[in-house]
Amino acid sequence: MTDETLRLRLDIAYDGTDFHGWARQADLRTVQGTIEAALGMVLCTPVELTVAGRTDAGVHASGQVAHVDIPRAALEQRSIEGDPARLVRRMAKLLPEDVRIFRVTAAHPLFDARFSALSRSYVYRVTTHPAGALPTRARDTAAWRRPVDLSVVQAVADAFVGLHDFAAFCKAKPNATTVREVLGMRWVEASTSEEPNLYEAHVTADAFCWNMVRALVATCLQVGDGSKEPGWVEPLLGERERNPQVLLAPAKGLTLVDVAYPAPDEYGRRSALTRAKRE
Repeated sequence: MTDETLRLRLDIAYDGTDFHGWARQADLRTVQGTIEAALGMVLCTPVELTVAGRTDAGVHASGQVAHVDIPRAALEQRSIEGDPARLVRRMAKLLPEDVRIFRVTAAHPLFDARFSALSRSYVYRVTTHPAGALPTRARDTAAWRRPVDLSVVQAVADAFVGLHDFAAFCKAKPNATTVREVLGMRWVEASTSEEPNLYEAHVTADAFCWNMVRALVATCLQVGDGSKEPGWVEPLLGERERNPQVLLAPAKGLTLVDVAYPAPDEYGRRSALTRAKRE
């Protein structure tokens, strides 16, 4: 980054149903590709987003964060540099209804949407009602076909809290660590008269590896519905490769709801620390 560029923070929400995930892919509709095309059109310059967490196909977000470095000249020519928030209205005219940038702010030069993050938080919505999800929530609520004991489900979730190697629950990437710290995993009864037998898993970690949240949720539900014994879980945390008995909960139930960051004067130190862990 130079004096000729300005770093912007973008706060983003999307319905992931009709996207092939976040990451740009040739000839496929992705969130990154859609936003970059629209933003590049507004600014008449190529752009490349760095995101807090790459979500999989079908996964949603209400609190996604990305940053982008923009030539100051491009912003000045469109009277945007003094008020980056003007991009919100301009982008809304170009973006499809299932993705929105709801906030744009000038960011600290050391802010990194990915590496500066302290934690990411997800919510997983699932119903065990025989009829399935409420039609108006069918795109963001998964169905689990067997009833579960919420106290058992929570006991499994408690075992995941802390620093562990989650290799048994992750789709491996070459040379990438599967050690993560789960800061909290809480299941709540979210039923209403319109949505009976509805549960939510609230999960926060320093970061997540590929498919990790969906695997943790499915493991809780597998034990909670009696498909697996409670004693099955603890040994999984000692394994060093993906366990085929661990299922993946459907992507549609998962939403990225928040990314937490330190104070601006800690951005650089946090980024260096996170990069060192990942390497």
